[in-house]
Amino acid sequence: MSIDNKAKIAEYLSRFFPVQDLKDDDDIFQLGFVSSMFAIQLVSFVEHEFGLTIDNDDLELDNFRSVGALDAFVSRKLSAPVAS
Repeated sequence: MSIDNKAKIAEYLSRFFPVQDLKDDDDIFQLGFVSSMFAIQLVSFVEHEFGLTIDNDDLELDNFRSVGALDAFVSRKLSAPVAS
């Protein structure tokens, strides 16, 4: 986990809904904060903010469900070897 990545994710989410009381494992989908349009926006944010390419296989709800899940997903993607 990265504190910086987690902070960036929380800061981004705070633009759209109150995250001050949001715990790392709170399910933002279950809490009703995420529409299908916002889900697409969230994927775009992760790609641009962290310089990642999100493949179709990455589009699992569990990767985007919470601040902690997003942080873990970003960390996994950043540490994955680049295919040549």
